[in-house]
Amino acid sequence: MKAWRLTAAHEPLVLTDVPEPVAGPGEVVIDVKAASLCHSDVGFLDGTLTGILGFTPITLGHEIAGVVSAIGEGVTGVAVGDRVGVPTAFGGPGQAIDGGFAEKVKVGRDWVLHLPDAVPFEQAAPATDAGMTAYHALKLGGVAAGTKLGIIGAGGLGSLAIQFAVGLGAEVYVAEVNEGVWDAATGYGATAVAKDIADFAETGLEVIVDYAGFGTTLAGAIDVVAPKGTVVQVGLGRERADISAQNIVFKELTILGSSAGTHEDCAAVMDLIAAGKASSILNEISFDQIGEAVEKLAQGGVVGRYVALLP
Repeated sequence: MKAWRLTAAHEPLVLTDVPEPVAGPGEVVIDVKAASLCHSDVGFLDGTLTGILGFTPITLGHEIAGVVSAIGEGVTGVAVGDRVGVPTAFGGPGQAIDGGFAEKVKVGRDWVLHLPDAVPFEQAAPATDAGMTAYHALKLGGVAAGTKLGIIGAGGLGSLAIQFAVGLGAEVYVAEVNEGVWDAATGYGATAVAKDIADFAETGLEVIVDYAGFGTTLAGAIDVVAPKGTVVQVGLGRERADISAQNIVFKELTILGSSAGTHEDCAAVMDLIAAGKASSILNEISFDQIGEAVEKLAQGGVVGRYVALLP
């Protein structure tokens, strides 16, 4: 079968032939129907995140949805023909084992999540990571009805977070440098949008979630959030940040890191999508275009999520 493989940092993805996976005990093989691209994939290529990969060469792709085509010995609760997604997790496909930029992927039974019939594969794939991660960060930050919330970054994660937060009844203020997505952010229900979170310094934001993670964004969140507020860090655009320890101490802030989420988070996101309360902005591509799309993602300026559709 065909698969897009990463051979080493600073090298492009290579489309190559690999053996089809075989389901062992407790394992499931999925025919991939949709695989979406994540900025983490760029990090694997440019060296920022390559060190967390289990091995190289490796098939990338950790946002996966498809149909079960084989089950191994001892597998229960999953049958051939089931529509499923694979919630992203450390130790999972595209990171520790071969992932979903392939025609088929093998995963452990415990990683499989059944999809509601109303959720199309192209929406399910980004929801297994972007959706779940966005939702989990809001939950971790204690966002609820009436919360004055700042969101930094309105890309794949942030755009979903706006929808989730508005649905929770939060008052949402968005910082996003790309003015091309401002209308979408307000359309989702954001109260206001600006280029910099500093523009909301007088708003009294109780929680700020940084989905960008470019160092200056975390620093800005710490400077702007209200006393006794909470900053949740999700994005990893840069490894390090120069932040104000003085503001953390004197304002008695809570600083949290949030990564991925739980099966329950992912299931909740799928239910929201099925109910028509949230959706990702998609750029649909063919399987053969994955390598090119990763390069475009690295260059920046992409609005929405690249999703490769397979027959």
